[in-house]
Amino acid sequence: MLHKIIQSLANAMALLGGLVLCALVVMVSISILGRESNSLAHTGMFGALGEWALARGLGPINGDFELVEAGMAFAIFAFLPLTQLSGAHATVDIFTNKMGPKPTHALNCFWSIVMAIVIVLITWRLGLGMQDKMRYGETTYLIQFPIWWAYAASLIAAICASIISLYCAAMRLTGARRI
Repeated sequence: MLHKIIQSLANAMALLGGLVLCALVVMVSISILGRESNSLAHTGMFGALGEWALARGLGPINGDFELVEAGMAFAIFAFLPLTQLSGAHATVDIFTNKMGPKPTHALNCFWSIVMAIVIVLITWRLGLGMQDKMRYGETTYLIQFPIWWAYAASLIAAICASIISLYCAAMRLTGARRI
């Protein structure tokens, strides 16, 4: 039962991260088209086409890089729970392929514990960073949205990653087969 809840949480976060990533791709594509229409408006041969596009509001998206920065941070933290649960982190198996099952299990336990500690530490520091951003009222340069919004979204995903990494470490330590 607990594993199904953990699996559902990891899948939901990955789906949410994927949706944010797709939205960022669409936004960047539109912004690039807008920049190109702006460039066309200033050239001699296709100037009329560019001017037509600009007159209809087609132009670069103001602050697109600020939104990409915030969205990518969230997406990375949103994919982390599923990556941790499925054990899909990058590994170098040159030495571990020749080890037996007991040393391999011990090594997997060690790295699950280390990963849980690191993710919990990052989550804690992200929470403190968000509090600082809220306290000082920092905003982005161009579109002036509060920076703590991005921190809050990333913190929610990091908390999910922490829960799942602690679960994974506990399951590895107890020797549960389902992980």
